[in-house]
Amino acid sequence: MDSFPAYFPLAGRKVVIAGSGDGADNKARLFEGSPATVVRIDGHAAFLPGAYAGAVLAFIASEDEVFIQAAAAAARAARVLVNVVDKPALCDFNTPAVIDRGEVVAAVGTGGASPVLATLLRNDIEAQVPEGAGRVAALLRRFQDEVRKTLPAMHERRSFLRDAATGEAAQAAMSGDMETAGRLFREALAKGSARRGRVRFIAGKGPSDLLTLRAVRALSAADALVFDPDVDPQILTMARRDVERITPHEATAERLIQLASEGRQVVRLITAPVEPALVQALTAADVAVEVLLSAPAN
Repeated sequence: MDSFPAYFPLAGRKVVIAGSGDGADNKARLFEGSPATVVRIDGHAAFLPGAYAGAVLAFIASEDEVFIQAAAAAARAARVLVNVVDKPALCDFNTPAVIDRGEVVAAVGTGGASPVLATLLRNDIEAQVPEGAGRVAALLRRFQDEVRKTLPAMHERRSFLRDAATGEAAQAAMSGDMETAGRLFREALAKGSARRGRVRFIAGKGPSDLLTLRAVRALSAADALVFDPDVDPQILTMARRDVERITPHEATAERLIQLASEGRQVVRLITAPVEPALVQALTAADVAVEVLLSAPAN
């Protein structure tokens, strides 16, 4: 990862755009509809550090090299991060191609190497992000504190939110009926997390592109991950970085049964055949077991 992506909250924040022309106008359009206060400056005003005071970001656009250098120096003197349009070497950060769905924002960046490629990839991803996704995020934000209070255990909360993000409340929010969405969400929260714990065995030898979609989703939803030393590293990247990792030595039948009884979703990545005795012990304890093999290669 050559560049670290980060999101800057814009509510109550100031963004300065120095310069004029298409480059400056394009940057200004990025913030249309956002809660940021956009301040546009030009000429000698752009050379004064005070013009950037309190800003979170500064964008500079000009064909005049002297203007760029002076404006960038003034912004940095005010301790503001600077982006100079079409000059990656002078930037503290690069502007990605953005997919804007309100509270859901996705971005594709190439570190300034190829904005055209970033835009092409953005167009592909944009088609997969529904217009109402931002309303679903707003719904989840609205009940964030209530969910934490009702479901203090992380794995229970995560399990509930996974279901809620695609459930009836989310569908109502997606269609724009936020009143119904709120009612349905409260009803679901009152029932709590009823997801049953499960242990899934997934072929981990690779290559990763042979994994089924079901296996990929199981990896991304796992609360606990057990994997053999020779598992394909690319498959490991499909799990959340904060997933609890358990060594094969620790992953006894008793430990897996305990995790499942707590409602945890456990993934066991294997590079050898599943041990029948382990599966028998799990099923005897009424633990749901699923074996997900790789898709056949073409």
